[in-house]
Amino acid sequence: MTLKDLTKPWAAFNYGFLDESAKRELRRKMLKAVAVPGYQVPYASREVPMARGWGTGGLQATLTLLKPTSVVKVIDQGADDSVNAVSIRKFFARVGGAVETEDTQKATIIQSRHRIPEEKLREDQILVLQVPDPEPLRAVQPDMSIAREMHGDADYGQLWLVLYEQLVKSGRIIQGSSYPSMVNGRYVISPSPIPRWDVKKLHQADHLTILSAGREKRIYAVPPYTNVEPLVFDDVPYRVEDHQDKTCYRSNVTGFFMNELPQDDGSSRHELSDSHFGVKQIRRNEGEAVEIAKTWYNNGRMD
Repeated sequence: MTLKDLTKPWAAFNYGFLDESAKRELRRKMLKAVAVPGYQVPYASREVPMARGWGTGGLQATLTLLKPTSVVKVIDQGADDSVNAVSIRKFFARVGGAVETEDTQKATIIQSRHRIPEEKLREDQILVLQVPDPEPLRAVQPDMSIAREMHGDADYGQLWLVLYEQLVKSGRIIQGSSYPSMVNGRYVISPSPIPRWDVKKLHQADHLTILSAGREKRIYAVPPYTNVEPLVFDDVPYRVEDHQDKTCYRSNVTGFFMNELPQDDGSSRHELSDSHFGVKQIRRNEGEAVEIAKTWYNNGRMD
């Protein structure tokens, strides 16, 4: 036997990089995830030209949804211009002929790591969230077979206990990103490592959200107009990050999620986490006619 016998003849890659069998499976699993909101559907995660843990789940979901008319935006912790975001966006353009954009309103598919855009999404847009750890019960139940049974029984008492312990020890719930949330009154999900600020954007949203974990081989969804309720006690309201009084030093905009930038003198400056939303604001301040869609928050509060 020779090396030539073990190799296949050269052929161009399939449209959207993934083979048709992989895309058919992912489409079926997405449909099941939409039909049972919040339920983690297992799938055979394929190899893609990216290391596990760097967004392979989101990459596979987007490649499955891709078509020649797609307009794709990729976000990496709010930024459109990071190395990871730019590389993934150019990959979609190369393997699927998709149009690249940084404008939330122009995109038909938005793949994101750790953030949901500040501008509201429409019914004709799909949000794909990269998920490193889809299991909200992992911290209280490391045995995944038992965790699956707990989901089946809607047994989330241990999660409530964790939140109660945080209240007792710290006087407030200190859970930051990946805040456990009930979807459609049935399944508790880990809504990706998005901040608490973004969790409320999933509730009764106009758009479809697909959450995909390539390393863990799980996919789940939040369909449009579905209830997403963070786990909170009746007498302890849900609190988002207190950014109401923070002002972006570049765009002079107040009342949105900010990145803190430590300075050499020990002080801090803040800038909008949603980078292209900040660019739009700067261009508007300079007198350009820029269209900015309605936002989820107004002066630091959900409308």
